[in-house]
Amino acid sequence: MPPINTPDITADLANKMVAAAISKSDALGLRMNIAIVDVGANLKAFHRMDGAWIGSVDIACKKARTARFFDMPTGKIGELSQPGGTLYNIENSNGGLISFPGGLPITNNQGTVIGAIGVSGASVEDDHAVATAGMDAAR
Repeated sequence: MPPINTPDITADLANKMVAAAISKSDALGLRMNIAIVDVGANLKAFHRMDGAWIGSVDIACKKARTARFFDMPTGKIGELSQPGGTLYNIENSNGGLISFPGGLPITNNQGTVIGAIGVSGASVEDDHAVATAGMDAAR
């Protein structure tokens, strides 16, 4: 039986995305934790900028995992997980999820999800902006 060939993010692309996120963080004067996970939601690349909050290490990793587990931005999951929403209380599943902005799925040129990025260390708006800068490097 031939092996299954699943598209996955490369180390080179993950590192390129981390570098772009660091650059955006520097431009904004922020200290961030940046996590990239592969298609299986396993950590592929991580960078904790000097001075970034230690407590945000776990948050960045969980944002990336959450975005990959559900193949949608974590902010969208947050909208759906409000009381009365279709995903209410989902953040308590899978060992803990993050349901606010800063996590984005990464797709290849064919639209296949190959991983995700998660950023934490500032406001959710800044986390999202830095994650988006990392995503832009993947295009």
